[in-house]
Amino acid sequence: MLAIRLPPDIEQRLTALAKATGRSKAFYVRQALLEYLDDLEDVYLAERELEQIRAGSSRTYTLDEVERELGLAD
Repeated sequence: MLAIRLPPDIEQRLTALAKATGRSKAFYVRQALLEYLDDLEDVYLAERELEQIRAGSSRTYTLDEVERELGLAD
């Protein structure tokens, strides 16, 4: 269980959206949070990979290398 306080303007927008669509405010808060968490996880994963590349413990591949490896080269 999580309780949050929202600024009045956001609360009003959320209430209006819920009324207009027949869904609960909780539904939209969950949807927004899930999307935001997905984006944050992607950012942290990319940053971690970039650190590994810079440290030399991971490498990058050119498009030509990937195409050859997958048998997609012309």
